[in-house]
Amino acid sequence: MGKHKRKRPRIGAHLPIKHGLHQCLLLAEELRCDAVQLFSRNPRGWKAKPLTDEAIALFRKARKQTKISPVLIHANYLINLAAADEIILLKSIDSFREEVERAIALGVDYLVVHPGSARGCPEQDALEICALSLQLACKGLRFGKLRILLENTAGQGECIGHRFEHLRAIMDRCPKLPLGVCVDTAHSFTAGYDIREEDGLEATIAIIQKTVGLKNVRAVHFNDSKAPFNSRVDRHWHIGEGHIGLEALRRFARHPKLAHCAFILETPYDDPRADVKNLEALRSFVISETEAGQSVLGAVATRS
Repeated sequence: MGKHKRKRPRIGAHLPIKHGLHQCLLLAEELRCDAVQLFSRNPRGWKAKPLTDEAIALFRKARKQTKISPVLIHANYLINLAAADEIILLKSIDSFREEVERAIALGVDYLVVHPGSARGCPEQDALEICALSLQLACKGLRFGKLRILLENTAGQGECIGHRFEHLRAIMDRCPKLPLGVCVDTAHSFTAGYDIREEDGLEATIAIIQKTVGLKNVRAVHFNDSKAPFNSRVDRHWHIGEGHIGLEALRRFARHPKLAHCAFILETPYDDPRADVKNLEALRSFVISETEAGQSVLGAVATRS
């Protein structure tokens, strides 16, 4: 009977680091997450405080204690590895290298990055620039287990990466880098992949398989969308309250070809407790009734 148990994805959320990087892992454990995503620094500034030996040691100790896996870092928002502006591009390359170095030091599994924005540059040129920037930023680094995940985008403004073919093109140009893919449900939907119905989801899965390969998809950013289909607008929303909807997201979460991925919520929150409702929705999608009962009993036992 056990061998027929359906494999399910590991689930978690992007959690805050204001009380320390290691506290993010402890909060993830408290929220009964399997996985977690965080920033390793201020996501809206070029300058980052260097990681101290103490911060690294505390993080690694908390990781060992909580057994949270996988752990993802999201690169800061200012990085644009496809920038046509030389000053922005050089800053982006330096900043991304720093992100990779921090991820290696902390011993995380994945570093997620957006491919960038062309901003007036032809699309194909932007793809070339992004690939070259990745190679320059990572030159001489020893990755260990770390893998860089390229995230598909909504295509807002002149962002590349809104087609899975774009991600494939970047990967093909960087054969020596450990690259993978993070699929964002809201970005996919507003970029024109209609995942609301079963046939649309299957068509999208087939495109992903044909382009980047499902084995290379290591994470899913699991979000509803406040923006409508094919709008090319990036607006994450709470599970079941947006234009994708509850049933479509349940179908996506339960797709057997995505069971190997980590599903990470990036839904809006003012306080981490606001993630609880979204986490419970995602949890209800992916675990069986038996597991749900055990999960509740385990939570009660932990608190008693």
